This record gives sequence, structure tokens and C-alpha cells, in this order.
Amino acid sequence: MEISQSNRAVIIGGGPRGTSVLERLLAHTAVAGNPKTALHIDVVDPCPAGPGHVWQPGQSRLFLMNTQSFYPTLVPEDPALPAPVAGTTFDQWRARQQRDPLPALTAGDRAELAVLGSNDFPSRALYGRYLRCTVEELLGTAPDGVTIEFHETTAVSVRPAGDGMFDVGLATGEDIRAHSVVLALGHIPSRLNPEQRELQAAAGHLGLQYFPPAVPADVDWSLIPAGEPVLVRGMGLNFFDTMGQLTEGRGGKFVSNGAGLEYEPSGQEPLIIAASRRGTPYRAKAALDGYYASSITLRYLTEAAIERLAKAGIRPSFDHDLWPLLHRDALWAYYSTLVRSQPGAVPDAPAFLAALEEALQPHAHSAANWEDGVESVLAVHVGPRHRLDLPGLAAPLAGRSFDSRRGHDAAVVEFLLDDARRSALGEDDPVKMAIAALHHGRAVLKTAVADGGITDESWVAGLRGWFESFVEGLASGPPALRSEQLAALARAGVVSFVGPDPKFRVDRKAAMFTAASPWVSAPPATARTMVEALAPGNRVSANDSPVLEQLLADGLVRPKLMMTAEGAPIESTGLDVEAHPYRPVAANGSVTEGLFVLGLQLSSAQWGTAIAAEAVQPGGPAYRSGQRTLRDADEIAVAILRRA
Repeated sequence: MEISQSNRAVIIGGGPRGTSVLERLLAHTAVAGNPKTALHIDVVDPCPAGPGHVWQPGQSRLFLMNTQSFYPTLVPEDPALPAPVAGTTFDQWRARQQRDPLPALTAGDRAELAVLGSNDFPSRALYGRYLRCTVEELLGTAPDGVTIEFHETTAVSVRPAGDGMFDVGLATGEDIRAHSVVLALGHIPSRLNPEQRELQAAAGHLGLQYFPPAVPADVDWSLIPAGEPVLVRGMGLNFFDTMGQLTEGRGGKFVSNGAGLEYEPSGQEPLIIAASRRGTPYRAKAALDGYYASSITLRYLTEAAIERLAKAGIRPSFDHDLWPLLHRDALWAYYSTLVRSQPGAVPDAPAFLAALEEALQPHAHSAANWEDGVESVLAVHVGPRHRLDLPGLAAPLAGRSFDSRRGHDAAVVEFLLDDARRSALGEDDPVKMAIAALHHGRAVLKTAVADGGITDESWVAGLRGWFESFVEGLASGPPALRSEQLAALARAGVVSFVGPDPKFRVDRKAAMFTAASPWVSAPPATARTMVEALAPGNRVSANDSPVLEQLLADGLVRPKLMMTAEGAPIESTGLDVEAHPYRPVAANGSVTEGLFVLGLQLSSAQWGTAIAAEAVQPGGPAYRSGQRTLRDADEIAVAILRRA
């Protein structure tokens, strides 16, 4: 198709990030009014625009979002940006559909909406419907002078065509010549690591079934046989997707007995044998009225504290400068909640809080000194039973060994039920409020560490080296209902657990996958089927995307190199980019005008790129990181329109 417009932009990736760029282009064009230069926008994605790959409306409704209805938005609410020409937050859309449902809604959509509240966790399918409806609204309000074309195929190449233009090659054989190209690739396939390749090869030779990391909606769960063991590696969010498909997805039911949940099997379940490094799943989210606990206000890791470091010319280290501040916030959140919610737990509460507050002050002394000061205060005022063991929260079975798998299973069930009980207490549970402080802190850290805000060494060894997995296991968990369901499955004998630090192998003689924990005295668990309950790795150097492979091979983009504390360069997960807007740095160090990056491939410039934009919460904290991805999309849209 020949387009004569004098400004043409190609957005590669039609999921939420690509759709945000489309929305911002329309918003800016509407503000400009009567454009002198017509704009043609091509959106390239094999999946329908809006939902893209991950949020397909037709997927199982057992796959839930990890945030409540009030959280996500596709359109910005920043008064400094041009107002959207169409679209609302997800929660506003939800309420509108309950009053006046669109004809496009399916029976499943309507049934879910009928009982879905602002604080409930929607299905990914329904969020996908919202994304698709938003795209359709945008198309109905496109300003004059703008045309939009969708190509439901794969982009295979992007090459300079001279005069600042690009040729975008499609899998259909078509080429699109454009002034600007946006890489909004989202979750892309990834090559397996050496161990995964070995397991996959062994499965092929021995007639076993191996399911590599995948988007859960892409897996054919019917291939896992009923009544047989299945090894599942990983107990993060993808684990609960796996659990749901192999239990409720096969006709099983959870029923309340008045004291908790029981599971009624359908007889079609496999025996799920779950394993992870911690030996336990992520902790469940606390029951809160908003995304952030309202009783928690950060005192130490604040945006003002970050600004003071910048004004002093300090490029902070995560472990030395930032974590000590957030650590203080977690301690204060825990002990102040303990005093408030458990009268008598600390005999002289006012004196204790005054002494603790003084010990937590970030005076000009070493980290060891302030921690020693806090320890001295705790030794006087707080008994061992009420102490906070922050590292222990993330590894509740650390230091314990078990003489049988049954004993270990009982310990995991005890952990799950205790964690669900704490979640139900919400802002009255000290542990959950310590975690809430970490959750608040993540929002501040996202701004603090973006665009080289911390040293490479601390990004590699601190932020990504230990803190990321630590805080995700505490603050990124599922709804508490999932913990209660998992405990019920374990009691029903449908799920068992391998134990911490599991080792996976292939017993070629027996033609079995095996898994064993050094902390559980039991024979290795065995199965003919193994599932990696993990998302594909988000590393640009291990990608399996045709267009990204071509761009890397041609040197138009390169992975970001970071220096370790030893002075050795290592490849980070994302692309090397120049801000703002984000444009990739080529292999020779140059920056290509008109080529932009948005989303997951910015994981070396931003932290937490997979999380959706946050709708404004009335009365809640307004962290700058909440709608950062929408501001990034806005900057790209402005740059595209300036190229006309």
C-alpha cells in the first residue's frame, strides 16, 4: 500500500506500550488542530492491537492480574500532558460497563463485571477487553489528518533508508518506508539457557514432557496427564497460573468449611510437586483500600532525600546510600505498627518509639553504627518474639531442615496460612506494614535509579543482584486467596513441595526428571513431566525476536554494558539508550534519530519496566514513577511529530 503522507510512523508492538504511543500521537495532533502535515501511523503486531500478546481477551479467566481494578490505566491523568482524545482508567471503564455495557462484551466479560469491584483482582482477559475497547475508542476519535493502519504480522527488520528514513520489513514480504520507528516489543521470546536446553534435549531423547518458560496463556495445559506427578519449578506469580489451570481449570472446586478452604478434586488433576529456591511461594498481598498502605509514610527514603543527594553532587550507591534509608523505613513501619496494633507487646511504648526514632536518624555515621544503635534500643524494649527479622521474611524456611517431605509440606502449609492471616489484618499487621514500606520505597527507587541515577556497580550487585528478588518475593505476591487455595491443595494431597535450594536432574536410566532439596531428608521427587513456571527471560542478548536480532546483528542497537565493582564490563538485560526520549545507542556509539524504544527493553535504564502505568489514587501518594511509562510515550510522540 502506497502512502503519500509526509510523516509516517511505525509502531512495532501493539500491546499497551505501543498503544500508549498511538494514544499520545492522537492527543498531541488533536491539540495542534488542522495539521499542515498529515500523519500516517502503522501498528505492527501479529496479535490484535491493545491487548497484544499477553492480554488476549480469549484467555482463561483463571489468569488474574497482579493488581486490583483501581490500579492500571492506559491513558495519562497528568494535567501537564495533553488530555486523551478517548479512553479512561480501567476502573472507570469497569464502572461504565456495569452501567452501560458495550455490545462487544462477551457473556464471560459481563459475568465477571457483574461481581467485580474496585478492590478486586480482574482477569487478564477482561483487562485485554479494556485495552481493545480503548483502541476502538481512539480510532473513533482520530483527529483530521491522521490515518491508522494495523498490520497483524511480525516485523522482521528495520534498516536505515537514507535521508533519515527507515525501511521496516514485515513477515508478509511488505516493506514500509517511515520517518520514525518505535520499538515497543513487550514480552518477546527468549532463547533457553544451557540448563534448560539440556533438559529439553533430554526430554526429547527419553520421551518426557518439558515445558520451557512461557506466557501461561500460550501453554497447552491439557498435555499434562491427570493422576501423574508433574515437577513445577518456580513459585512466583506464574506458579499460581499453573496451579489454577491444573486444578480449578480441570473441574476442581474450592469450598469454604467455615474455618477455611477445602479442595474438592475432580479426579483430573496431576500431582503437582512444586519447587523454588526459597521453598515457599511469594508472600500474599495485604488487604488494603489502595495500592499503598495509607498508614505508612516514608520518613527516610523520600524524593526530597534523593534530591539532596543530587544537589550535593553524589551519585548514590544502592547498598551504601539508598538501602540504609529504606531499611530504616521498614523498621519504623514494623515497630510503630506493632505498638499501635498490639498494646502490651512493648511495655513502655512511648519511650521505645522515642529511642527508636533517635537511633534511626541518618546522622553522619556508618551503617554499622546506626544498626548497632537500633539493636541496643531493641535489646532494652522488645522481646525476641516481637523482633523483626527482615531477611527472614523472604526466606521463612532458612536454617531449618526436615526429616521427611511430609514434615516440610506441613511447614509450608503453616507458612501459607499464617501469611494469609496477616494479609487479612491489613494495616494492623506489623509484618505486612514492614513490607508495605518496602513497597512504597520501590516507587521512590524507580525514580532514584533511572537513567544512571546510581552507580553501575550497585545496579549490578545491589539493586539487581539481591534487592530485586528480595522485594519481589515480599511485595509482588498474589491475592491472599491464592495462599489459602494452595494450602487447601496441599492438605488435599494435590500439591506437595520439594524444599529450598532444589537441584533438578534427569535420571536417564529411569527416564525421569528428578528434584531434591538438601534440607529435606527424602528420596528425590520424580516425574515424566516438568514445567518451568517462569516468564521468558527479559534479556535482549538472549532474545528470539527477528527484528531485535537483525538490529543487533546490524549494529543499530546494542546491549547496555555495565561495570562491576571489579572493573569488568558485563552485559545488562536491556538496550543501551540515550534519554529523553529513549533512543538506542548503536554499536559504534552513535544515536539513530527517529528510532525509539519503550517498555521492557529499557530494563537497563529503568527499573520495574514490566509494571503497568498507575492510575491516580484519590488521597494516595503521587509518586513520579507511577505514570512514567506514559510520560515516556508522550516524549516519543512529541519527537515523532517534530520530525515532520
